Amino acid sequence: MAAQTKAERTAANRLAHFERRQAERAARGPRGLAESWIERARAIAAVREKNGDPEAWNDLARTISTWVSRYEA
Repeated sequence: MAAQTKAERTAANRLAHFERRQAERAARGPRGLAESWIERARAIAAVREKNGDPEAWNDLARTISTWVSRYEA
């Protein structure tokens, strides 16, 4: 087995953490799953921002805005 880099270990740990939390939240139904995906989206946007890509936050904001517009009374 090849040795993992720090970045690979970090990515694997993040994915494992997300998968555990998603399984826990899935037990609560669609609301729990939505919370899990929102948490994941925020984490990804934060990492992208840290790596010099602030557009991820803009894209996430536009996506949420579109959803709100569709369902808002």
